[in-house]
This record gives sequence, structure tokens and C-alpha cells, in this order.
Amino acid sequence: MSAAKARRNVIVTAAIAGLAGLLFGYDTGIIAGALLTITPEFNLNALQSGMVVGAVPIGAVAGAWFASRGSDRYGRRSLILAAAVIFTVGAIVSAIAPDSAILIISRIVIGFGIGVASATAPVYISEIAPANIRGSLVTFFQLAVTIGILVAYLVGLAFSDVNEGWRWMLGLGAVPALALFIGVLRLPQSPRWLIMEGRRDEAVAALKRVRPDGDEAIELELQEIKTSMTHGVETGGWKDLLRPAVKAALLVGIGLAILQQITGINTVIYYAPTIIQDAGIDSNSSAILASLSVGIVNVLMTIVAVRLLDKTGRRTLLFIGVSGMSLSLFMLGGAFLGDTGTLTTVVAILSLMLFVSSFAISLGPIFWLLNAEIYPLSVRGKAASAGTMTNWFFNFAVS
Repeated sequence: MSAAKARRNVIVTAAIAGLAGLLFGYDTGIIAGALLTITPEFNLNALQSGMVVGAVPIGAVAGAWFASRGSDRYGRRSLILAAAVIFTVGAIVSAIAPDSAILIISRIVIGFGIGVASATAPVYISEIAPANIRGSLVTFFQLAVTIGILVAYLVGLAFSDVNEGWRWMLGLGAVPALALFIGVLRLPQSPRWLIMEGRRDEAVAALKRVRPDGDEAIELELQEIKTSMTHGVETGGWKDLLRPAVKAALLVGIGLAILQQITGINTVIYYAPTIIQDAGIDSNSSAILASLSVGIVNVLMTIVAVRLLDKTGRRTLLFIGVSGMSLSLFMLGGAFLGDTGTLTTVVAILSLMLFVSSFAISLGPIFWLLNAEIYPLSVRGKAASAGTMTNWFFNFAVS
């Protein structure tokens, strides 16, 4: 296989697996618009509205915990397929929910699927990607998240004035889930997982699909995989996460997971239309339309991050991004100190765009990237799931 074809194959593989992020992004974005009509239809109070939003992170914590056990047992690819099925079922049930209780339960199911996918897909991509472009390819997951949010805003805008349009908004989430399932059926298992299972011939075949010709290079990579399996830890159990070879990396992963959420990104995404309405825009469709600019900026800046991560470095982008996020939050808070009006609306929208831009080049992709690549192979599934569970727990707490 030529180098160009191998590169194309690995990019397509990462892009398809990255569609798991689309489920995450679509649900994050669609509930922002749907909540504007769900709240009055079911006569929800503030706590109940928060539970409709927070049900997904509750389920996602459980899904990430399941992935910590299932990722090594059943394989990364198999879990992504399962996540697509679970999300499809949850999306359909949420669309036909007769009351808020069924809606919340169905969204917990959706969250379970997202938790499985978000814990597994970045690890799968990192294990299928060559080292020199791993950062860019793992960022496909975060790029898919941002595209999912943008698509959700467009769908929300289309159905904002439709009677019970929120049912269409939630139900259409089944479409990207089915696309993910069909796409992943064509992908190989992770070669690293196959080596863990002692299926060496299948691992060689998987690598040949995404690497240029060269048995010697593939053999060298297989040897590196075997070395990483035995370096530092032996058994790969939960207790091994506390060993010196893993603990420092785990602290980085969990620390970034917490920071990604407590800095407020999903609060901004979940409630962007509500924030903009509070700034002086009255109609639902206008608020969602204004939020669309935030979604577009999110996608564009994540594309920038894809190009910068392997060139500029993770640490530098974190410094730049977190500084921009801090500045934008001060601007957003300041916008509401005076009376609402045109100036408040403009400052609120601009500060939201700056905040999302800064997040998109830093904490957004870098958490998922580091959480997928910094752990030894023998505990990678459990360690990555621990980081993902932490991320979703704080997502729920903030929501």
C-alpha cells in the first residue's frame, strides 16, 4: 500500500470513529434549543429543567464506568457500535416521551451511550493513528463534537416555531447514531487491543490497512506495542492506577477533566439561547439564530486546533486558550451589570464567541487527546474511563 493511500485510510478511519463525538455534540446543542419549548409544555421549574439537561451527564458517568470494563473485554470498536445503538434507542424514546419523567429517563439512556462513546472513541483513534499525526486525528473527536453542536443549532432553528418541534429535535439525534453504526462496521479493531488479546495476525492485518507497505516497520510497531503493555505495570487492574508509573498521568487526565467542565463550557453551550434571551432578544428563533454564530466559531477554531496541536504543542495552546476564556467570562459577566439593551446583546454574543474560540483551541481537544494517549496500554482503558467519568460528573454538577 502506498503512503498516500495508507494516510487516507487512517484519516477516514479516525473521521468515522470521531463521529462518536457528533452524538455528544448534537445532544449538547439540541437540548439548548429544545429546552425553550420543553419547559413551558411540561411546566417545568428550574430544578426540573436542570434535570432534563443533567440527565445526560448522569448516564454518561455510568457509561464511562461500563467502558472501563468493557473496552478491554470486548474491544474499542465493539463498544462504539454498542454506543450507537443505545443512543438511537434513547433518541427515539425521548422524542415520544409523554411526560418529563420518561424524558429524563430516556436522556439518561442517551447519556449512557455518550459516556461509552466518549470514553472509547478517542482511545480507539489514538491506537489506530501513527504517532506523527496522532494529535490531529484524536482531535477529530472534538471536531465532531463541535460540528454536532452546530448541526443541532441548525435543526433547532428549523423546528423552533413548529408545534412540538422539540420532539423532532430530539428524535433526529438517531440519524448520526445510525451513521456511526454503519461507518464503524467497516473499521478494523484496534491493533493494540488485538495484541492484548493475543491475536497477532489480526493486528498485523489491521496495521496494514492504515500503514504504508513495510513489514519491518509494522513489526517494529508491534514490538513497541508489546513493550508498552509490560512497561511499568503488570496486571492492569484498578489498583494499578495508583502505581507511580500511572498516578502522575492520571492526575493530569483527571485535572484536565475537571478544568474542562468547571470553566463553564457546557453551561455556555446548553444555555446559549437562554443567555442571549436574557441579554435582550425575545423570540426563540432569534435566540437560536444568534447562538448559531457561536456554533460556527466553535467548528472553525477546532479546525485551527487540528492544524496546531502537533506543531505548537499542547502546553502552549493551553496557556493561550485558558487566558482567552478568563477574559471572555469577565466580559460576559460585565455585560449584565447594566440595563439590557443592544450593547448588552452585542457584548454577550462577542464574549460567548471569544470564550468558545479559546476553549476550542485548548481545553476542548487537549483533554480528550491527553486522556487517550498518556497512559500505559495495560491500564489505558480503565485510566481513560476514569478521566471521562470525572469529566461527566463535573459536567452534571455544573449543569
